Amino acid sequence: MKLILRILLSALAVVILAKVLPGVGVDTYTTAIIVAIVLSLLNFIVKPILVLLTLPVTILTLGLFLLIINAIIILLADNLITGFSVDNIWWALLFSLLLSFLQSILFSLLKED
Repeated sequence: MKLILRILLSALAVVILAKVLPGVGVDTYTTAIIVAIVLSLLNFIVKPILVLLTLPVTILTLGLFLLIINAIIILLADNLITGFSVDNIWWALLFSLLLSFLQSILFSLLKED
């Protein structure tokens, strides 16, 4: 049950950010739920592989390259999902940062209950 709530809160965060950011678009609420699921799967499967492959660059940049990896994950989700669009890597980077921030706020509200 908690997993479903986390996915729905992530979808809510995606919808909010799509309304606020002009470079990000989501067609429907169903698409936002699919985006939340796909992003969680990509973060679970693809992100560790990318982090491992780019470990020297990540160490050299003191971890800042992880922001670029997050933006790449967002752009990959953009390519996989019709109805979800991100204009360029800068919007993906901003979307990634704000999504993490908004999710942490929403998930902390979930833990208080």
